[in-house]
Amino acid sequence: MGFAHDHHPHGRADDQPGEPDPLSHDNYGPEARYAVRREAELPTTRWEAEIERGLRLGLPGADSIVDRRIPTFSRGELPHFAGINTFLKAPYVEDVTTCGEYDVAVLGAPFDGGTTYRSGTRFGPQGIRKISALYGPYSFELGVDLRESITIADLGDVFTIPGNIEKTFDQISKAVGHVYASGAFPVVLGGDHSIGYPTVRGVAEHLDGNLGIIHFDRHVDTQETDLDERMHTTPWFHATDIPNVPPKNLVQIGIGGWQAPRPGVKVGRERGTTIMTVTDCVEMGIEAAAEKALDVAWDGAEAVWLSFDVDCLDAAFVPGTGWPEPGGFLPREVLKFIQLVAERPLAGIEVVECSPPYDNAEITSLIATRVICDTLGCLVRAGHLPGRKS
Repeated sequence: MGFAHDHHPHGRADDQPGEPDPLSHDNYGPEARYAVRREAELPTTRWEAEIERGLRLGLPGADSIVDRRIPTFSRGELPHFAGINTFLKAPYVEDVTTCGEYDVAVLGAPFDGGTTYRSGTRFGPQGIRKISALYGPYSFELGVDLRESITIADLGDVFTIPGNIEKTFDQISKAVGHVYASGAFPVVLGGDHSIGYPTVRGVAEHLDGNLGIIHFDRHVDTQETDLDERMHTTPWFHATDIPNVPPKNLVQIGIGGWQAPRPGVKVGRERGTTIMTVTDCVEMGIEAAAEKALDVAWDGAEAVWLSFDVDCLDAAFVPGTGWPEPGGFLPREVLKFIQLVAERPLAGIEVVECSPPYDNAEITSLIATRVICDTLGCLVRAGHLPGRKS
């Protein structure tokens, strides 16, 4: 599913200067021209199947309804404000033993027992699912319709143990390992960042080779303990203690500010991890920064895990998080970065530290949803989804 390069990084191979184009005109910019032309090529097969299913399961609409595609009971994407909250209104799959029948499996990790300041991320999966109803499956700029390209299931939440972080880690590792081993692409909705350790552990045990980590954050999270325990400030110390998760394959993007404990900086220096500040990335350019991040994470690795902490963005854009810090990325910078990272395959993605009780107008949950959707869309566009099967 590749496109040759012309004016747009994902332009069509048959774009010839001077050749009449019935699908566009000279007033489009390169990205808009690509987007408009690409939409004309996308199928509508699964949308039509969804309409049929809605009418069959939800009864045909009342006699006064002119559009006969509308059922009596909402049973699909529309209306966006109706229905039960699953991620992107994907089907809720209660039998998790069947998750391998889907290309992507979403699971929540509602846990904030690793939080060291303000709690609330246990409600992150709920908040992300709720605002995800705002989205449809089609991205204009990416030229991707997730409904027509892949199958997504929502498995619900891991049964976390509020008073016991180690038992919760074991639950999360088992859940993520199960999804990854099934061949489905895991999407983990956090939860605080302590879950980064058990999610990585769950994937690493199913690999023959090494696992790299691309980590977006304002905080290094590499100290051994915090407040005498493994907390959300410690996941990468313990993850890179796993034999096939070497610290040389950990690249941390966006680190900076007044919340980076010195013990964690010391560990990263001693272990040879890679840190890229916001200034590093902006001054070298997002494209060059993404290339560097991919080179580090993929160096000798079999697979790469994407860990996205919403607080890598400037605090103005993510009020609903536990440790907001000014000076972070702008959303468009992060989204561009994510799109470039997802041009290579990924083992899975987690989005963490979304705390709805502190959110304003759901904008933190919204950026969490957007990061996931852009990751999936770019993996589809690059041909990595649908992916491997067990």
